[in-house]
Amino acid sequence: MNEDTIAAVATALGEGSVAVVRVSGAEAIGKVAPLFKSREDLRDVPTHTVHYGWIRDPATGDVLDEVLVTVMKGPRSFTAEDVVEISTHGGVVAVQSVLELLLRSGIRMAEPGEFTKRAFLNGRIDLAQAEAVIDLIRSKSSKAFQVARKQAEGALSKRLVPLKEQLIELLAHVEVNIDYPEHDVAEVTAGVIRDHCGAVLRQVETLLKTAAEGKILREGIVTAIVGRPNAGKSSLLNALVKENRAIVTDIPGTTRDIVEESVTLSGIPLRLLDTAGIRETEDVVERIGVERSRGALGDADLILLVLSRSDSLHEEERRLLEELKDRPTIVILNKSDLAPRLEEGEVRSRYPAERIVSLSAKEGLGMEDLERAVSKLFMSGGIESGDATYVSNVRHISLLHAAARSLQDAIDGAEQGLPVDLIQIDIAAAWESLGEIVGDTASESLLDQIFSKFCLGK
Repeated sequence: MNEDTIAAVATALGEGSVAVVRVSGAEAIGKVAPLFKSREDLRDVPTHTVHYGWIRDPATGDVLDEVLVTVMKGPRSFTAEDVVEISTHGGVVAVQSVLELLLRSGIRMAEPGEFTKRAFLNGRIDLAQAEAVIDLIRSKSSKAFQVARKQAEGALSKRLVPLKEQLIELLAHVEVNIDYPEHDVAEVTAGVIRDHCGAVLRQVETLLKTAAEGKILREGIVTAIVGRPNAGKSSLLNALVKENRAIVTDIPGTTRDIVEESVTLSGIPLRLLDTAGIRETEDVVERIGVERSRGALGDADLILLVLSRSDSLHEEERRLLEELKDRPTIVILNKSDLAPRLEEGEVRSRYPAERIVSLSAKEGLGMEDLERAVSKLFMSGGIESGDATYVSNVRHISLLHAAARSLQDAIDGAEQGLPVDLIQIDIAAAWESLGEIVGDTASESLLDQIFSKFCLGK
């Protein structure tokens, strides 16, 4: 199948000025050339050139669309194969008619992610870079895009290559000691294993230190806005998204279901859940909303507990303050523009100052302080440095943890005096875990699983 010529729409379907149909494979140029009416024959044009003309059905002579055709000959293309990209008018009819003509001409419909998979199989990128492509598409913030771009450029792969080389050299040294003990070679001692594995382990642990922040930038933070009715939760949601997304009234219990929105604070994507006010109520519908609020509270990565500075603390709020103090919670002292009645000392005795923010959601005052509090709670600040390599992919994080465990087992085994052929198993396992990140040791089923997550045309 990897030798077939494939095609797919590379842009989102729907109304637009331009759509792109991508074709890749050894016969890409030869298959498209007879369908393209122009002064030039695509088979004779230089690589990386754009040509104006029409796509025409040879069977009927009908012109399907006025197009621009870009020719990129392998290996200087995304897939490292010959690639033809046909830019048609946007919209469903034009692009579908061109795609259907290509399929009738003996070109196969591409599977999801098949273009990127071919780039990997043809050696243009490794597996970590391939996975970064989908992260680029799904980036929720400029910082997440920055991390994905560095991954796509091979930042993580460049960090892993020397580690794999160190382990393979150690494995070769061990093999010589086991298979050719009569030869005059340096003995692999516990100290040698400890030094080599320890050096690699320290590098792996350095990468893992970025995992929490990288995962946040990639996936975002599920953020529950909780508190009593009329504390200002919906006003806070509206202030964060900068539009009137939630209904705000003076009537307690207006919000009876979870309102969900997405926003980015200081480059950190937040999935906001505005919940029903938590209180005891006889209203059946409101009680269901309160139960859902409790469920959202349990699933949240970040909790914004909103208290009204213009009211005294209620018993439910005291319970929430105590219940949430060991969770990632920021206490919002809302309505700072009104006369204070809240017992702030009781709040500050439970929470550190950096996790308490005074603001007025209605007036938009103090929102910068909230941004700084969220950033300080979740990010170390290193994301600002352009040379940092962040590990954000869950699969990569899991494999780095596996490599770290194997390396530690090898070190422990050496110090306990285990036979070197047993220690070799742990060293090899660490090498395989690192290799699976970049695709050196990845199985076909794993590749299928990864690339099936891609959209068509990518």
